[in-house]
Amino acid sequence: MMATMSAAERTLYFIGRALGRCFYRVTALGIDNLPEGGFLLLPNHISWVDAIVLQLACPRPIRYIIDQEFYRKPTLHPLLRLVGCIPIDTRHSHSAIRAATGKIAEGEIVCVFPEGRLERTGTLLRLQRGYKLIARYANAAVVPVWLDQLWGSIFSFQGGKFFRKLPKRIPYPVTVAFGKPLEADAADIATVREELLKIGEFCFSRRPSLNRHLAEPCVRGLKRRPFATAVIDGLDHSTLSRSKLLGAAIALSDYLRKEFPDERIAIVLPASKGSMVANLAVTLADKVPVDLNFTMGRAANESCCKRASLRVAISATQFMERLKDFPWPERVLKLDELMPRMKRQIFFQWMMSILLPARLLLRLLKIPKEGGHKEAVLLFTSGSTGEPKGAVISHRNVVGNVSQFRQLLDATKDDAILASLPFFHTFGSTVTLWYPIIEGVRIVTYPNPLEATKNAALIERYKLTLLLATPTFLRGYLRKVEPDKLRSLRLVITGAEKLPLELAKNFEERFKQRVFEGYGLTETSPVVSVNLPEPQSTKPGEQVQPSSRLGSVGKMAPGIAAEIRHPETGAKLSLHESGMLWLRGVNIFEGYLHDPERTGDVLQDGWLNTGDLGRFDEDGFLYIEGRLSRFSKIGGEMVPHETIEDKIVDSLDLSGRDERTVAIVGVQDEAKGEALVLLSAVDIDLAELRSKLHDAGVPNLWIPKQVQRVESIPVLASGKLDLKKCKELAENDE
Repeated sequence: MMATMSAAERTLYFIGRALGRCFYRVTALGIDNLPEGGFLLLPNHISWVDAIVLQLACPRPIRYIIDQEFYRKPTLHPLLRLVGCIPIDTRHSHSAIRAATGKIAEGEIVCVFPEGRLERTGTLLRLQRGYKLIARYANAAVVPVWLDQLWGSIFSFQGGKFFRKLPKRIPYPVTVAFGKPLEADAADIATVREELLKIGEFCFSRRPSLNRHLAEPCVRGLKRRPFATAVIDGLDHSTLSRSKLLGAAIALSDYLRKEFPDERIAIVLPASKGSMVANLAVTLADKVPVDLNFTMGRAANESCCKRASLRVAISATQFMERLKDFPWPERVLKLDELMPRMKRQIFFQWMMSILLPARLLLRLLKIPKEGGHKEAVLLFTSGSTGEPKGAVISHRNVVGNVSQFRQLLDATKDDAILASLPFFHTFGSTVTLWYPIIEGVRIVTYPNPLEATKNAALIERYKLTLLLATPTFLRGYLRKVEPDKLRSLRLVITGAEKLPLELAKNFEERFKQRVFEGYGLTETSPVVSVNLPEPQSTKPGEQVQPSSRLGSVGKMAPGIAAEIRHPETGAKLSLHESGMLWLRGVNIFEGYLHDPERTGDVLQDGWLNTGDLGRFDEDGFLYIEGRLSRFSKIGGEMVPHETIEDKIVDSLDLSGRDERTVAIVGVQDEAKGEALVLLSAVDIDLAELRSKLHDAGVPNLWIPKQVQRVESIPVLASGKLDLKKCKELAENDE
């Protein structure tokens, strides 16, 4: 190895490695994957010190291809020349390609950062095509490599700035993982991106912090800024500081430990201060909170209680009086009666939460050191296509997804969230309950996301900056809320259902707020991807990476790998092709409770079949093209229900209405396998509709053969289409 190096370079190499190890503790993985001869190395590009860290991990010297302008800087040029860097002018790259090809032929490692610039959000950028020329001319193996945990270091753009932040730790821990080599012809952009994401997921999943019991980051999070407001109840405007929230939850957790041996405890409350205390208390007691969807009806909740063996529930008298037909378990703890009797214990625990260091407090609370794959939260799916399934969300899932969402959102201490989504909703559970507790973000709760006027008043009163909603809930804001009420918002994110472009446009025009669409599932804990505002440029005229793209659901969160597979054969496709989306990551759930058959249908070797058809573009934006359950196979062709609904809405000019007006349902048909039925909440003339759809270029096969008038289109509490009830309506009319 050293024979190809000059004495000066060899000296610099050893001194540099010794100095680098004073500041970085680098764990190198996959060294055995490095070929013996020359090859091309392709890393992600997170910080200004990536090259140094990569060299610390690699046992052989690396020749970096760097921008000519940077290479020619007088202060750096002698050093860069000494270590064999190869300058490149992007407008005239032939000489650099020849030089790189020559180095590889001599048995050297040549490294090019394929993104071409530093990441500004910690997510992979578009891969530039230049590396393909080098690989092809040199006929060289291509080795993808991932640098993990550098996002957040002082040399990364985390927090919107380079350098101007203090190091979190010295030496700073970094993982560098080398992937398996790819042949030059196989290393196309989609394949390299897929491999980089897989190595990134491998690194992320190895982080020791992800194995913690959920209670630990909650306690540590609430210990930071203990006197800051944690939650404001939007009904009575009462507040809880972070230390008081922790004290109340500890007192209740002691009671739960002593009185109930049950593994799981039901919580039947809307989003509120009390619900937050209850969920945290159950977790501190090392039990599993099960927030029940009280809007599902008696039969569905009876099924949930039976499947989860729920014998104890936490609720409140006033709320119980509103639920006339709820299948309450054997014991119900009413917070409004129980908590006043615990004033002394709450005060004592409040003082302890302030005075004791986090490590001692965790020991006194008997919080396990590891949570790992053990069940932390049980969420029942909404049952849009059948009986509710109990999704087992582990400690790793919640802690991991909070960490992923933290990197995407990059919230500050001044941010505040409207928490109106119920905690039985997966988005409400992770993003408006556990994330604020762990990360120290203030929330204002309100029990009903449909009451747009009251929610908007809370946004205005408390200067909230983050609104998380579904498209269904945003329609209420358009109809009932004055534009100036939402001035304080900096970010509006929707999920759970497809965001209609017309709705996004109308919302932005009225409130001067862009709507950013995200994507997630109960089974992914839930955040997978989200569009975000573009990062600020650091100098005039600087090109900034795109962080959002209209029609997409954004870029994936860090630590998630993806594959696109054929919906029927399961054959692996390119990420740029349309097919079934499969995901792997720390946020993928553990399976359905007591349901191995349905678990086996969606989980295979750690990969989750999302049931959604999707594809990626070259910038890494994910496009969801519909759920497989929302397609009909007619005459051998896959017919997309959502696309037809959009065409009908456009053709009949129904986009301005507040509520969903149409839904396409597939029913059995003897001749063609399936037939399309249009459920409509407005009067529609079928002949007129057919004519307009023909004019819009819609194929005959896609045009519904029957229109069924209904009073309203069934939707769930989350705003999603209730597919089960829609199908019942369509089939009952046959």
